[in-house]
Amino acid sequence: MAKLRLDDVLRRPGTGALARILFLAPYAPEAPDYACRAFAGDGGYPAYYHRVFETLTKLGYPVRTASRADAPLQAAGATDLVFSLMNRMEMANPEVFVPALCEFLHLPHVGATPNIRALAEDKWLTKKVAEASGLPVAPGARYDTPAALAVPPPFAGPYFVKNRFGAASEGVSDASIQDDWAGAARVAADLMARGMAVLVERFAPGIDVTVPVLGGAEPLVLGLVHPRSDRAGAIVTEELKRDDPLGYALFDAGDAEAAFHADARALWGAAGPMDYLRLDYRFDAETGRRTFLEFNICCHIGRSGAICLAAGQWGLSQADVLGHVVEFSLARQRRRLQPRETEAIRCAQ
Repeated sequence: MAKLRLDDVLRRPGTGALARILFLAPYAPEAPDYACRAFAGDGGYPAYYHRVFETLTKLGYPVRTASRADAPLQAAGATDLVFSLMNRMEMANPEVFVPALCEFLHLPHVGATPNIRALAEDKWLTKKVAEASGLPVAPGARYDTPAALAVPPPFAGPYFVKNRFGAASEGVSDASIQDDWAGAARVAADLMARGMAVLVERFAPGIDVTVPVLGGAEPLVLGLVHPRSDRAGAIVTEELKRDDPLGYALFDAGDAEAAFHADARALWGAAGPMDYLRLDYRFDAETGRRTFLEFNICCHIGRSGAICLAAGQWGLSQADVLGHVVEFSLARQRRRLQPRETEAIRCAQ
């Protein structure tokens, strides 16, 4: 994509009254000083949330913050857009909760509609939609109970065992790659003991490659990025994803890159529009074979992450990316929500 083309379609904050944003995140900075909050866990989450908040504020948006997922209940009349990074909570399928609550309240929200958020959350259903849309996927099988593990999947190994749901590579470890079913079943049983449903796939050789995309009339593919790994099979484990010591690098897939762009358009045709997302793959440079794994909505949008790294090669900053996401999200939902808002006003009179 040429730089001029990207500049032509990028949305930027206007000069008039800007949207009032409710920014939701665990450990979000809070009034009155909005300082970066202390955090006892692994990873730099509070610093990440603070930078997103700070960037939105510097763009001119009036931003209120909250660390509770039910905060939209008190937002009526004071919020034009909910920007939620509440993707991990102590509940099943947490990515769906805030979008569904916002839909109930008729509040625009960044990301996508709740049904599409649910689709992205479920890696098994994602595989089915991707396959039906023409994307290349690995053979897979789902397992929900230990008893089901008595029957191996209808394909040979090596196997890759992972959490069917969840984010940040939760459940992925060095043991996720197994040559035989006995080993794969043992790893799957361990994940089930942690309360996870399991997806088993045929392991795809190569490296991880992710494709950052911004929303638009057509999906704006920013390029290809390689999450670095020093683990066996070049996989990105839960530990690597949490601590991110190796970071990301821009990736050149050569002649194969056009196929990734075509995949993004095909998935967009099935599941779009979305405000920003990543398509995750395994890619074997020796054979040129790509294997689609999943897509993530409202994924990491920090300055060191894949989206901003890919945007940077076009001269775009995190502020450019966030401004586009906010303005596209508002435009995407304005027409859809207007009839409902009008009906709600009529019923209240």
